[in-house]
Amino acid sequence: MKKIILTAFFFSLIIGSSAQSLTQLWSTDSTLRVPESVFHDPKTQRIYVANIEGKGPWEKDGRGSISIITASGKILSPYWVTGLHAPKGMTMFQDFLIVADVDSVVIIEPLRAQILKKIYVEGAQALNDITSDKRGNMYVSDSKTKKIHKIDGAKLNVTIYLDSLKGPNGVLFVDRTLYYLDAGGFYKLGKDKQKILIVDGLEDGTDGIEQIDEENFLVSCWSGTLWHINLKGEKKLLLDTRSTQINAADIGYDREKKIVYVPTFWKNSVVAYQLAQ
Repeated sequence: MKKIILTAFFFSLIIGSSAQSLTQLWSTDSTLRVPESVFHDPKTQRIYVANIEGKGPWEKDGRGSISIITASGKILSPYWVTGLHAPKGMTMFQDFLIVADVDSVVIIEPLRAQILKKIYVEGAQALNDITSDKRGNMYVSDSKTKKIHKIDGAKLNVTIYLDSLKGPNGVLFVDRTLYYLDAGGFYKLGKDKQKILIVDGLEDGTDGIEQIDEENFLVSCWSGTLWHINLKGEKKLLLDTRSTQINAADIGYDREKKIVYVPTFWKNSVVAYQLAQ
């Protein structure tokens, strides 16, 4: 009897330890300009925000920008880099900030807040999210042409890496594996680019991916939800702001402090949440 009780006790601890929850820490003021993506740089502790502003999410009007906010939610530099169109997903390789911007990938040197280069993707209509591997190769999704492109980190030539998708958005390259979101599904690429579905049934506006650890991920949906997903195919809803019409676009994540940064798009703010279990 004691053995059964102890087994049940430890089993309950294991189940409880996997239950994630969110607690709001702060929100910036609402002076950002349609924030679509957040990127946390663990090296400098800077929090970058990509702002669309302008006429619409896919317009090439030169009104997009990158902001910097502090770890306490203060907007430190609202127009740190300007002259972009409708910037969205961001990644870093070495010390360079890399941004997806409608039909080009923009390389920014952070120390001088200077655009060094724009890599144009032929035929691109809606470059959305971007990630990089340890060699500096970049993977960028195009939600309208329904492709994921690869940019060689050395030669900077662009090729189609994955096509025939439904509406790709979030991409994340970790542990030698590319994970991506496609029209309500969370996938990873297996051997020979096999498309392996991990979880489906999310909202069609699947947006951002962040890794908690080797087995667990966070996935945001633009409509206003945030999910905890593990590689066993289990999912849990952590945040739902749809009733208040607050979006949850391309999230950022501080893995050390376990803080999630949610850009609210039309509400013009970024909200930080503590992830706990």
